[in-house]
Amino acid sequence: MLTSLILGAIVGAVLGLTGAGGGILAVPALVAGMGWPMQQATPVALVAVAGSAAVGALDAFRKRLVRYRAALFMAASGVPVTSLGERLAHALPQRALLALFATVMLVVAARLLSQALRRGRADSTDSRFCVGRLNPDTGRLIWSWTTGAVLAAIGALTGLMTGLLGVGGGFIIVPLLRKLTDVSMHGIVATSLMVIALVGGGGVIVTVLRGAPLPLDLTLWFSLATAAGMVTGRLISHRLSARHVQVGFAGVLICVALGMMAKAALGG
Repeated sequence: MLTSLILGAIVGAVLGLTGAGGGILAVPALVAGMGWPMQQATPVALVAVAGSAAVGALDAFRKRLVRYRAALFMAASGVPVTSLGERLAHALPQRALLALFATVMLVVAARLLSQALRRGRADSTDSRFCVGRLNPDTGRLIWSWTTGAVLAAIGALTGLMTGLLGVGGGFIIVPLLRKLTDVSMHGIVATSLMVIALVGGGGVIVTVLRGAPLPLDLTLWFSLATAAGMVTGRLISHRLSARHVQVGFAGVLICVALGMMAKAALGG
């Protein structure tokens, strides 16, 4: 139990510091710290990440930052696809899952380093790929078939990765919404948290219904520690440079990814 509390607190702190991307560490923490296979770690990690994201989303909703219509639309597209991801996770060997997860972590780390080391980065409003724009009079998202298709695709991809790897999906949602919409960064992170909470919750239900083990006592303590760590991380984040946080988080991801690669090479 002590190990799960420590791991949960660490994951939560990173989640609070990074906004919506720290949940990617939940599964590796359980795999390394508890010695579980990824298929067993996935539902426990999803409960913790979805619960913590829900806390953050509620706070952001109170501040009117969440684009709840877009979030609900993405979640409606993503939750059904978590079943496909979960089936793929059980069909793939453990070594392949570890290698895939490590590859995803390296891609995320590379993106974070690119953002942190690049100065004068253009805002999402300047992106030629922007298809979801806000109405300047109402401040609401202008809906169209293209906007709906893009949001549905983001939601489906998030659901697939949630079911396959047990990740929240913030590393997918945040950069894509920033590239494809002109929503503010605070609004993007807030919306991402709501999507993570909904899709992650749906992913938990799917995995449990398919018979995945979910130790309730350990899951509860891990989730509570993650939530507490997230609150602490959010308080500390105001005192740290966003650039330093990104570089540090990228370094952690690279180290963990290399460890998972080594584990996969040695037979999982």
